[in-house]
Amino acid sequence: MAKRFYKHKILLDEDVHYRFYFPTLNSLFDVKHITEDYNQVGLKDPQVYKFAVKEERILVTFNTKDFRELVKTGRKIGVIGVSSNLPIETIDKKLTAFFRKATKRSLVGKLTTLTGETEFKNKE
Repeated sequence: MAKRFYKHKILLDEDVHYRFYFPTLNSLFDVKHITEDYNQVGLKDPQVYKFAVKEERILVTFNTKDFRELVKTGRKIGVIGVSSNLPIETIDKKLTAFFRKATKRSLVGKLTTLTGETEFKNKE
């Protein structure tokens, strides 16, 4: 039996490009950008995390170090860290592939990093 598709709710952090830069991801999932869609500018990382929790969205960011402890203590959403060294097209492909495979439950309370390598790294 094929796995059922889950349309993840994703929040792009302020440091991540706007969602129109990720056409494949944006077409398959419910993607919002914290600045573009919510007009939230200059929030500190704990505020961004709290906002993502309130909106029930998985957070995608280039800045993972400050979210590591928040994910451990919050356990309400997941955080996906993306390498800022990757080209935008590659980020779109990697995020799309990652979210297609992931279930909602598999992401909650975890910090996952996507690098130039082919595998994903979960950090709990």
